[in-house]
Amino acid sequence: MTLKDSWNSQLYDQQHQFVSRHGESLIDLLKPKPGEKILDIGCGTGDLAQEITTYGASIVGVDKSLNMVNQARKKFPDLTFQAGDATELTFSNEFDAVFSNATLHWVKEPEKALSSIFQSLKKGGRLVAELGGQGNCQTLTDSLIRGFEKTDIVYNQEFFPWFFPSIGDYLVLMEKSGFNVIYGCYFDRPTPLVDDQGLENWLNMFASSFFEGVSDTEKREIVKQVQIDLAPKLYQDNQWILDYKRIRVIGIKD
Repeated sequence: MTLKDSWNSQLYDQQHQFVSRHGESLIDLLKPKPGEKILDIGCGTGDLAQEITTYGASIVGVDKSLNMVNQARKKFPDLTFQAGDATELTFSNEFDAVFSNATLHWVKEPEKALSSIFQSLKKGGRLVAELGGQGNCQTLTDSLIRGFEKTDIVYNQEFFPWFFPSIGDYLVLMEKSGFNVIYGCYFDRPTPLVDDQGLENWLNMFASSFFEGVSDTEKREIVKQVQIDLAPKLYQDNQWILDYKRIRVIGIKD
């Protein structure tokens, strides 16, 4: 199934800056070095790619969304960004490191992505990545599915856009792809959203595929049901806080 490019790069930069902000500490794990060539998979609008270049490394940013790539090119015209699929990278033994923040859980064929990443790395190169793990935003997604049921709208499981593995399962996939895994962790990260419209903005930004074929009126009703359902659980101190659960890994191409 191929969905349209529904990524809104303006909304992403205005309301979802936390994605890049949390990724800054992943750069600490990457430890970029002067002269290294690094591939940023799922570069979004380019903020973390730009940050990596401040360490003296060169960067190539790849994102499946042309909307995001075009925004990155506008913001950082001196850097290289291109549209591409993580499962179909065209590089071979080219990069000292592959960096990926909050992207690989969007890839529902993880074996293909990891194989493609492995092929892109030089011998001795490293993959440093963060992705959503088992149970990520499950309170929200369970409520969203219930929202469909309450409004008598058929929920299509095919439109669930994510792959949220356990850390054990993901490390096994990495090893099967040839990586020597030297680091892995799984942790909770309660994530505050911006203002009272934060939950609705999040759904528009990240969960648009759920609403394929659903009318605007039906969507508004479902979102309303979700907000009512989740307010006692996820609305605290005048803001929405989502139940993010994350995995971080480092794998070496020996």
